[in-house]
Amino acid sequence: MSIHSFQTTVKTSIRNFSSCQALLRGIGSLDDQSPYETQKSTSKLKLHVHQRTHESSRIGIIGVPFHKGQSSSGVEEAPSALREFGMVKQMISIGHNVKDFGDIICENIGERNDVPDKIRSLPDLACASHALSSKVQDVMREHRKVLTIGGDHSIALGSVDGHIQAKNGEICLLWVDAHADLNTADTSDTGHMHGMPVSLLVKELADYWPYLPGLDWQKPTMSIKNLAYIGLRSVDHYERLIIEKYGVSAYGMEDIEKYGIHAVTTLALERINPTGTKSLHVSFDIDALDTLEAPCTGTSVRGGMTLREGVHIMEIAHRTGWLGAVDMVEINPRLGNILQVKTTLEAATHIIKAAFGFSRSGHVPQHIEKLPGYYAPILIEDKIVKREEPVAVPPLLKES
Repeated sequence: MSIHSFQTTVKTSIRNFSSCQALLRGIGSLDDQSPYETQKSTSKLKLHVHQRTHESSRIGIIGVPFHKGQSSSGVEEAPSALREFGMVKQMISIGHNVKDFGDIICENIGERNDVPDKIRSLPDLACASHALSSKVQDVMREHRKVLTIGGDHSIALGSVDGHIQAKNGEICLLWVDAHADLNTADTSDTGHMHGMPVSLLVKELADYWPYLPGLDWQKPTMSIKNLAYIGLRSVDHYERLIIEKYGVSAYGMEDIEKYGIHAVTTLALERINPTGTKSLHVSFDIDALDTLEAPCTGTSVRGGMTLREGVHIMEIAHRTGWLGAVDMVEINPRLGNILQVKTTLEAATHIIKAAFGFSRSGHVPQHIEKLPGYYAPILIEDKIVKREEPVAVPPLLKES
């Protein structure tokens, strides 16, 4: 390598390092693009994310076997599939108080003549979303965090709305997805509602929607400034326009590759909750992960996140202390063989456990301080000998 080439390499490395430092401080930008401009944050997030303490949580689980927000049947089987996979037992095993609130069943409502032609299955979605919003509020009144299992991503309209109502509007939303789900009735090419829930939730886009019969109960009150995306890699033209127009915090795979998942997640959370006073809702579409990590989804896009990256997002979300609700959506057990289904359910379970405090470093068992098998020497006839039987102590709790 020539001296000139070496100097160029060093300068590039220094420039990249400085850019990453600015990103972490929240005072720079990602490639100086307007959607990524940042301001210095007053958040205490960085103090939280280094904590490794595990506290048991009160968690309420809601299943939403709803598939009419898109065209592929099978996603309605995901809630029962995850339960049968042992997800609930694994959460209980790490010390959580888990209550299963059952499923929201609201389909085959029938069509209405006053629904805009561009929207599919609105009556069914309106019914399911309203029921889910009410159920989320019920769960939160019991001082529980909420885990909602879809179903397709249209169900987030109900889960996020319920969170907003329960916290009097004081929430922030992290949307982990390959897609922005930010279309309106007039920008969507398909009319599928799983590509529109975010635009229905943010107040800045309220005037871009026609009247939607059955959704009179849903009033968008969340600011788009309290929304961030991680994992984007398939964004429609009008969605990109909205992101640019409103300066949405939107981080794609190229940002993860350049800066790393820790820096991107930290910045995203600081931007949507700079004071650290809002309740955090993480809506996680399994297609955010690469197809190799989660093959059973109907909306897969190559080049996604690793399972490690998905888990780390949720670890950081947990450590903030802000987390109030999590969605896990778009798992389709019909789209794959037995091994692929197992791989996808396993990935989803890891994501969920991380959100509620499971540590890959392991956990100290609760209420136990001594190891079993303590063969302390004793004095017998003036001789110190080893015990033949261990001192009785409580056994270590089994960890999953």
